[in-house]
Parts: sequence; structure tokens; C-alpha cells
Amino acid sequence: MDWDASRYEQWFATPGGRFALGAERHLLDSVVAEWPRRNQRVLEIGCGTGIFQHILFDDGFSVAGLDKSPAMIAAARRRLGSDAELYVGDGSALPFADNEYDFCVLWTVLEFCDDPGKVLAEAARVAAKGLLIGFLNRHSAYWLSRGCPWPWCQGHLLAKARWFTWPEMRALALIHTGKTPARTRSVLPGPPCTWKNAQPWKFANNLVLPPMFGAICAMRIDLVDYQPLTPIYSWSTEPGIG
Repeated sequence: MDWDASRYEQWFATPGGRFALGAERHLLDSVVAEWPRRNQRVLEIGCGTGIFQHILFDDGFSVAGLDKSPAMIAAARRRLGSDAELYVGDGSALPFADNEYDFCVLWTVLEFCDDPGKVLAEAARVAAKGLLIGFLNRHSAYWLSRGCPWPWCQGHLLAKARWFTWPEMRALALIHTGKTPARTRSVLPGPPCTWKNAQPWKFANNLVLPPMFGAICAMRIDLVDYQPLTPIYSWSTEPGIG
């Protein structure tokens, strides 16, 4: 487990990993833009070393994380300190009450679960307001280069993952949450060799696209309806006072 945590951190420290993380953050922020932030509690299931918890914390959420790996949780604790509640546990049997958190996040974790439907159902039970699911897209150049079982990919962690198509994940969400996604988008349409800051690759891989194009997809499921918290008014002339 220590090796897994170390390799996870090392990947995001590479130029390609840093680029991918920036694109994923852009994707995450665009998909959950309608969620309220202040005093909203978010549980990330399968939080790893806390990289995406850190993003959610910076975005204004109160964050908690759960992972079955003690090494991952130890790394998350080093990253987040007292800014997050952290638990070692199993996503298929969450030790939390119904609706205990406002939102749950599952970011590229269902691919590695024995029973992804059960984990998704548990997330829907614990979340009062919504879910965010990030998943690896099997209909992508990334799958062809990293997930497809080519001889040279044997033994690679991503080749062992269960990559989802958008229709598969949408069906899984409907079965286990009873809801259709409110929004699904993707980033990183190019293969990993194009994940860099040189143009035109930087522009293309940071575009927020329909879900069938990018390597990483994000699906938002709203369990309640959202209304704008601060309406923006349009004035034809400067408003008066009084």
C-alpha cells in the first residue's frame, strides 16, 4: 500500500500528471458550478492521497475522505492536516448515517471496485444533495494507450481497471440512485503524449467537451433541485438608490 501511495503521488508530479490534474480540476469546477459551497460537507469516497480533497477544500467545501488504504489516508493527512476528516473504511459499507453529508464524490474510484453499483448506492444513501462521479472513458484515446490490454500494458494498474463508457455509467447511476445525470462532460481528448502546455495541445485538452470525447468524464447527479443563490440582474441604466 505504501508503494501505491508513492506511485500515485509520483504520477501527479510528472509534467503529464500535472497537466492532467489541471484539466481535471477545470472539469470538476465546471460540472459542480451550481452546487452551494459555504458550510457544505463533502465526502470523497476512495480519496487516495487527498489531491482532489485539497481541490474541493480550496473551492470552499468542508471536506472529508474515506479510503480502504491506511497508507493513502496517511498521505492525505500529511497533505491536509486538520482541514479534512479522514477515515479508513470500505466504500461498499460506509460507516455513516443516511444523508450525513451534503455531497459525495467518487473520482476515478468505481473502476477499481469489486461491486461499483454497491459503492454508488452507498454514496447515494449518505449524500443528501448530490453526487459527483469521475470516471475513465473507455471510448477514448487514453484507453487505447493505457487501458487496452496490449502486451506492453500487462501489469499496469490502468490495464486492470474497469473503464466505463458514458452510457454504461449513466445506466449504473440510474439503477443505483434512481436519478439521471444533471450534467456530464469530459476533458483530455488527446492521448497522453499530447498532455502538455505546448499549443495546440494545451487548448484542445483543456476544452470541456461532451462525455464521449475525453479521457476523464465527470457526471453530476442532483438529488435535490438547485436555484441560483445570488440572482444576477441586468440593468439597462444604472440603478437608483431608494
